[in-house]
Amino acid sequence: MACGRLCPARSRKRPKNASLYGLRWRDGADRHRRREDQAPRERQSQAASAGRKCKPLPPRKRGSDLPWKEFKVAFFYSEDAKRQHVAFTHGNHVAAGKLLRREADRLRFQNADERVGLVDGATWIREQMQLHFAELDGLGLDFYHLSENVHRARRKVFGEESPEGKAWADDLMHVFKHQGCAAGWERLLPWRTALRGKTKRKAADRLVHFVSARRGMIRYPEFRQRGWQIGSGPTESQCKLCTKRLKGYGRRWDRPNATAVAALDTLDRNGQWRQVWPTARYATP
Repeated sequence: MACGRLCPARSRKRPKNASLYGLRWRDGADRHRRREDQAPRERQSQAASAGRKCKPLPPRKRGSDLPWKEFKVAFFYSEDAKRQHVAFTHGNHVAAGKLLRREADRLRFQNADERVGLVDGATWIREQMQLHFAELDGLGLDFYHLSENVHRARRKVFGEESPEGKAWADDLMHVFKHQGCAAGWERLLPWRTALRGKTKRKAADRLVHFVSARRGMIRYPEFRQRGWQIGSGPTESQCKLCTKRLKGYGRRWDRPNATAVAALDTLDRNGQWRQVWPTARYATP
């Protein structure tokens, strides 16, 4: 499970109007041909003068509802990555937990030979997995997220480019990966005790608390012995791929339209497009 944020880039382009499947844009040339702030009544009178009758258009929606959107991504895949299934939600942690359980039931997750969860360090993710997935054979912390926190502490304590700090971080991650959490914990505590200075101690305390709260998930030797992955690279890749349609220069989204487009994208990625629209045809020019 992972989260992807949709961060709109700045641009002079603005949404013209919103539809179920996304936003259409007015380019610079079209903006000169017709004023963006033209009132619906003026457009109605122009249409009537051309011999057509139409109702007044609704007011054009301006901008987006928030500067960024957060989607929570649930990704199910087999160890060989030949079977994949992805789902989105823009809801809170409760909605994400329900989504996970619903999609797992659809895929008959309980019937799998081995059921493994690999997540980042967010507390709400761990709690939702423990709440909805009692059938898991193992729940692990993504190796990259542990490394990210170790190197964050390293930069605060040793400095950005310190060779000593890099050697310390590499050695600690090697211990976590090959000897387990207990051995890494024994390395971590004496290091914290020897530190001097408020800033350094604060950074070390943050790392100590992070590891302490997730000791049951740092099981890399066991995972590697059983042939399970220890990194959530496939999930992170899905976050980038599934939000590619939504991200981009000059794009603006409000939440309903972003949700609709994300749903269509995941439907296509899961190979379920024809199941939903079995008689769909490409539009002819």
